[in-house]
Amino acid sequence: MQIGDIKIFADGANKAGMLEMYAKPWIKGFTTNPTLMNKAGIKDYEAFAREIIEVIPDRPVSFEVFSDDFSEMERQALRIKQWGDNVYVKIPITNTLNQSSCALIKRLADAGVKQNVTAIMTLRQVIEVSQALANSPSSYISVFAGRIADTGRDPVPVMSAAVELLRPYSQLELIWASPREILNIFQAESVGCHIITVTNDILNKLGNLGKDLDEFSLETVKMFHNDAVRAGFRL
Repeated sequence: MQIGDIKIFADGANKAGMLEMYAKPWIKGFTTNPTLMNKAGIKDYEAFAREIIEVIPDRPVSFEVFSDDFSEMERQALRIKQWGDNVYVKIPITNTLNQSSCALIKRLADAGVKQNVTAIMTLRQVIEVSQALANSPSSYISVFAGRIADTGRDPVPVMSAAVELLRPYSQLELIWASPREILNIFQAESVGCHIITVTNDILNKLGNLGKDLDEFSLETVKMFHNDAVRAGFRL
């Protein structure tokens, strides 16, 4: 399956789910993060990462540093880089003290680390990160469009502007991160985003693409009725 030119990356930390997505050639890469890994019950970070890289050796996979100290972030990033040529190191845009990571991002770029700078939500951050990555190898800039939408703001103008800001940097790709629905894939493609990260539960809704709405309406009515019967409701 291909939706325009946008690349779809599967977002998750469950090995079985990742392998299910790996079997689909239209899934072009994978991302994860410490929150997803914690929810999946992963205890040994490096062991899990190496296991994933062994079974997914030929598509980009992003693993995130988890320190809040920049020197320790740098040590972790250089270690993660060594796990595979397809590994991108996720660096948060700031630490928890709201101190910018851009100096670290530039040092890592100079060291040849492929990065995925994450948790970005403003165009100012996009500008600062793209400048820090100006001489980097292939890297990603993840703008959390879904979380922008959660604040009541339309993320489409932000993402469209971010596409233009990255145009001078051929090695950088913009990720539409944290989508909330299938529609977001089409929105991301329409503004020229390079990549969208999508969780398995949203990917499973792709079967609804182009579905007849009258048929969908009837299915919904049947669902409500069947659930009421199963629950044994009485009045």
